[in-house]
Amino acid sequence: MFDSPMSVSAYQVLRVDVDIDDEGLRRAYRVRLRETHPDTGGDAALFVQVQRAWELVGTPEARAAYDRGRGHASAEWGGAPAASPPSRPDTRPRARAYGQPGGWRRERYLSLIREWVGRGVDIADPYDPALVRSAPPEIRHILADALAEEETARLVADLGMGYTVWHDVFADRDGLDPEQKIDHLVLGPSGLYAMLSEDFGGPVGVRRGEISGPNVIGSPVTQLVSRARVIARAAGVRFSGAMVVLPDDAILDAVTTLGKVRGAPVVLVARSALTTLLRRGIPGAREVGGTELFDIRTRLQQRVRHV
Repeated sequence: MFDSPMSVSAYQVLRVDVDIDDEGLRRAYRVRLRETHPDTGGDAALFVQVQRAWELVGTPEARAAYDRGRGHASAEWGGAPAASPPSRPDTRPRARAYGQPGGWRRERYLSLIREWVGRGVDIADPYDPALVRSAPPEIRHILADALAEEETARLVADLGMGYTVWHDVFADRDGLDPEQKIDHLVLGPSGLYAMLSEDFGGPVGVRRGEISGPNVIGSPVTQLVSRARVIARAAGVRFSGAMVVLPDDAILDAVTTLGKVRGAPVVLVARSALTTLLRRGIPGAREVGGTELFDIRTRLQQRVRHV
């Protein structure tokens, strides 16, 4: 919960102000433990969050590090250098990939965070967690989604050479509005799927075939299916279904079926279950293979434009 730009802060979990003294923080922690303990009717998930929050700010040293923005597991927010390569290079075949996952949203975030801080103000690190935590939710959401797209891209790259992936694809009829995009198109033997990578900063539910939650704005499932239809018409292809990829702790089940939206089967899928689902396909979805797969790939290559 603390690794996402959309996550609540440790202070919010403990329901205290950031400038509370250490003794007040300790008292608040004890109160929250009693309130959330499962044995007293509390929520087990919240109980774990309270304990994790205390780990981050419970000692003067940990609290100072957290307040400086180093309490998050967020080294990758700014695209930190990759770890040293393994002694044996990974020679496994990778999926063909086109486009820059998360690239447009990263640029959008950088523009908005600098505008929010103020013109002429030097920002040493626009990805500093302390700065990110203080930004408005709509700005944090953009960065969270960029990270979600990048994580999905890492996962689908390991599907193998039988798959082709297009990232950040224009789905605007006029090709002018980058907001009207599909995060990923994935083509393989199990079918052609339109995918949205999201991070709402917490658990979400389902209501009438749509995602619901405190940070959910609009109708993401309906928008995804509508944009897929734009691509389908332009390229002359048929989608097997649509997927919304969410962090593992955002949904109870690894795969949640939403039924058909405008004729397309749609599922919510936890990141850890994504590659398995893509290899097997959505139950009941239309599979593709043989010459048809090559035909769909060619049609998409001719029509896809990246934001």
